[in-house]
Amino acid sequence: MMLKKLLIAVLGVVLLSGCATRLNSLQEREYAAFENANVLVEEKNPTTGMILGLLPGGGSFYVREPALGVINLLLWPASILWDPISGLNGSKSINYDLTKYSLKKEKSKEIALLDQKLSSGELDTKSYALEKSKINQKFDF
Repeated sequence: MMLKKLLIAVLGVVLLSGCATRLNSLQEREYAAFENANVLVEEKNPTTGMILGLLPGGGSFYVREPALGVINLLLWPASILWDPISGLNGSKSINYDLTKYSLKKEKSKEIALLDQKLSSGELDTKSYALEKSKINQKFDF
């Protein structure tokens, strides 16, 4: 009886928590823009995450959520109802964060190079402003 109540409580917490964090609508649009511009860094394949979610805890383990993976392992086969979505959402979140980091790093590198050219006198302030504007547009998603 006590085990049954514990299992129901754990199941309730897992269902309400939604497991992996889902991208919000703005992030979804950015993610699509990254894909369209071919700049998306795909460390985790969302389809693979979804398919692995059919295995006991597989989706959660795939997206680096080992605690949820263990819970989903224990709640299998019921976890088939939410773990594939968790694997999909977690994969997209990882890819989104990694892409944002990569683009920020690349933009900083280009601006640093531009700053260096301004300091050395290779560029005047007008050319610098124009080139910096181009860099900002390049990384604006």
